[in-house]
This record gives sequence, C-alpha cells and structure tokens, in this order.
Amino acid sequence: LPADTLKIDQSFIRNMLHDPENMAIVKGVIGLAEAFNRKVIAEGVETLAHGDALLSIGCTQAQGYGIARPMPAADLAGWISRWQAPAHWLTQKNAGTKDDSPPII
Repeated sequence: LPADTLKIDQSFIRNMLHDPENMAIVKGVIGLAEAFNRKVIAEGVETLAHGDALLSIGCTQAQGYGIARPMPAADLAGWISRWQAPAHWLTQKNAGTKDDSPPII
C-alpha cells in the first residue's frame, strides 16, 4: 500500500526536548518526509513546548494530550467548535518546509 504520511512515534517526541539524539531523529523524519513529498504527523505531543519545537522544525500536524484527550466520536464536533490553538502556534512560520498553510496542530 502506498504511504502518503509518515508518523513519528511518541517515544521520540516525548524526549526530544532533552535528548539531542531524539531531536535529530525527529528532524530526520521530517526531512525525509519533505524529500519524498510526504506529510508527517507527530504523536505524543503532551505540552505546548513540544508543539512549539515541532512547529519550529517544520512539523505542522500532531496529536497528543497537549491538544486533546481521547474522546468519543460523538464529542468531536463540539470539541472542534470550542478548541483554539495557542495564538503563537497560528502565527509561527513553517520553518524549513514548502508548506505555506497555517499550522494545524
């Protein structure tokens, strides 16, 4: 099956702020996705700092408790209508990517 999205495992995201090797892996996966014109999504974004770091290196899609806890499908529409990303996430440029759309973490 063709893969159009690469997912970065939470084990790399969790420690990337304090472990240079994990940060290098995350940057490498983002670079690989860019080179092959693929999307990338980071899982395990637990804090605003994780979101900030990911945006600064070009990852604009993520999932994790820092964004929302798991919820029943019936609750999704209400969550979408209420949730607002931190203002600085919406204004941050997608560093190092060809993506000129606003970040959608």
